[in-house]
Amino acid sequence: MVAVSLEGWVALLEQEVLELKRSLPRPASIPWGYHVALQLAAAAHAGQTVPSTPLPYLFHVTLVAVEVLAAVQAEPGHDGNLALQCVLLQNVVEDTAVTAEALEASFGPAVAACVLALSKNLALLSDEQIPDSLRRIQEQPRELWMIKLADRIVNLQPPPAHWQPARIAAYKVEAQRSLPSSARLVLRSQHAWPRR
Repeated sequence: MVAVSLEGWVALLEQEVLELKRSLPRPASIPWGYHVALQLAAAAHAGQTVPSTPLPYLFHVTLVAVEVLAAVQAEPGHDGNLALQCVLLQNVVEDTAVTAEALEASFGPAVAACVLALSKNLALLSDEQIPDSLRRIQEQPRELWMIKLADRIVNLQPPPAHWQPARIAAYKVEAQRSLPSSARLVLRSQHAWPRR
């Protein structure tokens, strides 16, 4: 057996993805377009880290994707391909140089519209950004609620060390607003998880 360095594996994977892209139709039309979405997310977020950690930002995106995959498997009838592409690309417009036009050209109008709905409109005042995004999410397929809730689940870990108490409190309010009314009812019901 020949030992292959991490760089060697990455180079092999990149070559396979390039060959695959040349031989197949547009990513949005294949059931596993998430390969290309993951490649774009990794390239776009290169050098970014999870705040207050040395972990690459793609680690956060991957954790959210795992939650979305679990939800799609637990509740049949959702478009898993759309959900997975959107979860992987959820922050590329907001946090990188990738444009909505580039997303639409590569992944189609549905993925671009969903990613834009998940993105904060940075032209708005800070306290208007989340309500605006939630309004736009409601206009998109239900898979976006899965992504928004999965992101909140992942972010329920201890808050980043650099967050001040006011930021933690604001995040809690944003999280409560992110829940669809049906989810809030379930969480308040007697059948919700037991309290400690």
